[in-house]
Amino acid sequence: MADPHDGVGSTQPGHYGAATTGVVLAEMSVAAAWNVQGDPSHASLIDAVQRWFGVTLPLAPGGTTRIGALTALWLGPTSWLLIAGNASPSNEFAAMRDALNDAGGALFDVSASRVGWTLSGPRAADVLAKGCPLDVHPRAFPAGACAQSVYGHSNVLIARHPDPPAFTLLVARSFARDMWHSLCVASAPYGFDVAAPAAIR
Repeated sequence: MADPHDGVGSTQPGHYGAATTGVVLAEMSVAAAWNVQGDPSHASLIDAVQRWFGVTLPLAPGGTTRIGALTALWLGPTSWLLIAGNASPSNEFAAMRDALNDAGGALFDVSASRVGWTLSGPRAADVLAKGCPLDVHPRAFPAGACAQSVYGHSNVLIARHPDPPAFTLLVARSFARDMWHSLCVASAPYGFDVAAPAAIR
């Protein structure tokens, strides 16, 4: 009989672990990412982000907003991460940076800094609980919430999506291999599918 853990840790699409499918893991396609910094009480900053990116910055702690393929995640009182899942206006970065500077803010291109995955399925929260101290029960971490925490020994940014229930996990590129292996090992007892890469959610 084949070992149900054969191939666990592979990035090739397929089924791994137990025979059931409790979790689906998929790498995210990130076209571009930017860190926006500034004082949200300055209307000029909010307006500049809206004008250039078409998204409203989430102002509540741990909030997210999304317009089309662009997601804005709250990192702190004066910091946000904007992630684009498709073609981005990278050739306009200088103009965008200057516009936010003029509005009293700052813009940094961090496109190469992180990698991410979606984690979905009925046992997704159980997989997170194995390595993350964050309470991801819907009462404490509802759809549309994001938070910075750790998974194992790696810092991670986690966001929850409503339909279907799923999580996005973003980590520093240097920790990507370790994080992926940890997620696969934690998912194996429930059975998991590795899906083809998808756009960020």
